[in-house]
Parts: sequence; structure tokens; C-alpha cells
Amino acid sequence: MGTVVQLKNRINNSYLELKNSVDDKLVLVEEKIKSKLSSKVDLVDEMTNYHLRTGGKRLRALLTLGAAKICGYTKGSRDVNLAACVELIHAATLMHDDVIDNSEVRRGKKTLNSIWGNQSSILVGDYLLSRCFEMMVEDGNLEILKLLSSTSAEISQGEVLQLQHKGEIDMLEETYLKIISAKTASLFAAATKVGSILSSQEKKIKEALEFYGKNLGLTFQIADDTLDYNSELKFFGKKIGNDFFEGKVTLPIILLYQKVNAKEKTELKKLFEKNERNNHELEKVLILIKHYNVISDCYEKAEYFINLASNSLSIFDESKEKEILKNLTSFSLERSY
Repeated sequence: MGTVVQLKNRINNSYLELKNSVDDKLVLVEEKIKSKLSSKVDLVDEMTNYHLRTGGKRLRALLTLGAAKICGYTKGSRDVNLAACVELIHAATLMHDDVIDNSEVRRGKKTLNSIWGNQSSILVGDYLLSRCFEMMVEDGNLEILKLLSSTSAEISQGEVLQLQHKGEIDMLEETYLKIISAKTASLFAAATKVGSILSSQEKKIKEALEFYGKNLGLTFQIADDTLDYNSELKFFGKKIGNDFFEGKVTLPIILLYQKVNAKEKTELKKLFEKNERNNHELEKVLILIKHYNVISDCYEKAEYFINLASNSLSIFDESKEKEILKNLTSFSLERSY
């Protein structure tokens, strides 16, 4: 259990370090989000206010603010406006995600779709995206408009690709990486690149921050998918197995399927061909995952992307801002889980 606790603490400490460095700006981001979510339609107001109360770490907004800071952007409020824009894109994708997955709980609270239904949730998600595009136009930078609009399209394509491969137990690792690169890493990459565009940085700086964000996003998604099969996380009170019950094939299952014997392969395939799976079946899968040391293998994969993200910052001179962004990648993953 010790290693999982260490990982959790590293993530939290590095996140808080970044948050504290831009806390004054983050307050303004929250105000901007709140103002942009207001509507003349009562139901939209009710749903968006509920969404705000569910919280969230605002990690993507923090990445935009942190990237802008390392690039020397100090004057004006464009970083605040675009950080809010990035967060609204993320919020919209979560609303759509919950409908697609029939999710009833997010962040420990009921989802919008479980309270107000799928139709309203989809439309409010669309409303958020419309607000995002409004903010991009207000900013007036065509490079940013092109980046964030293409990122929104990429996220949608990632969702469709995941649906296309749902329950596909023999999915290639390459396909999985394509899915999470589009669904998750693309917005991380956009969030950090926006920060460099704001300060009119040269191409190599923009590319370095984009590469940093992409690999950080891949790391976070792999870690998230892995934690969903880590039985030790019951220590944190986290419910595990959500992906299993939804029939999503993620990295732990892909790597497990590569390792098991012929009989176990057949059993796993049957499990993911079913419409529903139960807790007893989850426990059987968790036993296999532990037996074949899959959790460690997954974190080893994540470590590869951590190193890529960290190394991409070598283009910057040493500074407090660089140290903070680098620390976000520094939660080295131990081998004994």
C-alpha cells in the first residue's frame, strides 16, 4: 500500500504547488466561468450552477496559467479568459461522457443526466461549447481559435473511436493510445500550448509546451485507468471497477489479456462480450491482475510518458516556474504495488 500512498501524495503536492503559484489568477478563472455559464433559461442556470458546485481541480486551467507564466505573460487577462475556456471545453466533454456511459455519479455526486435526463445534459454541454467559441472569438487570435476548435473535434473523434472498440478485449495497445491521446491528452496539449501563444513565443517553445501537455495527459489517463483496477485504492475510499462494469477496455485489461493463458483468455473475452458484469467477476479479474503484476506494468508505461514530458521542459532556463511544471511530472512510479 505504501507505494500507492506515495504516488497519491506526489500528485497532490505537485498539483498544490502549481495551484498556489497562480492562485490569484485561478480566482479570476472561477469568476469568468461563473459569468459565462449564466443564462436567461432557468433550467440551464439550474444545471450549470449544479455543475459548478460539484467542483473539480481545474487542472487544465492551471496548465494554461502555468504555461503562460513560464513564457513571461504577465500583463492583461487573456490567460484567465482562455484558461476558463479550456475548462469549459473539459466540462462539456464530461457532460457528454456521462450520457454516453450512462454514468450516475461523478466526483461523489449525481450526474446531470441522472437528475435532468440525457437530452438536457447534451444540450447544456453544447451550450458550454458555444460559450467557449464565443470566448475564442472575443480573444481574437486565429491561432488559438484554430487550436481549440480542432482540439474539440479531436476529443469527439476519440469518444467515437472508444465506442467503436468498446468490449474489444484484444484491442491493440496502439489503438488504446490513439483513444486516450484524442480524448484526454489533446486538451492537455492545447491547454499548455495556449499559454505559449499568448506570449508570442517562437515555434520551438510552442511545440515543447504542446509536447509536455500531451505526454502529461497520457500519463494522467493511464494512471487513472490503472487506479480503477488497483484494489489497494479502497484505502482511499475510491470505488474501483467503473471501467470494467461499463465494458471499457483500458490498458490494464489490454496488458492482462496479453499475459494470461488460453483458458483465461477465453474467460476474459466472454466477460467483455456480456452486457453486464458483476462484483464477483470484478474480483476474479483483480486476482488475475495481481497475479500477473499488471499494475506495475501499467505504471512502467506511464513512466515513459512522464519522462518525455519532463525532458521537453529542458528548452527553458532554470526557474521557479519550470520547477513547478517539472514537479507535476516527477511522481516517479515505484515497481512494487
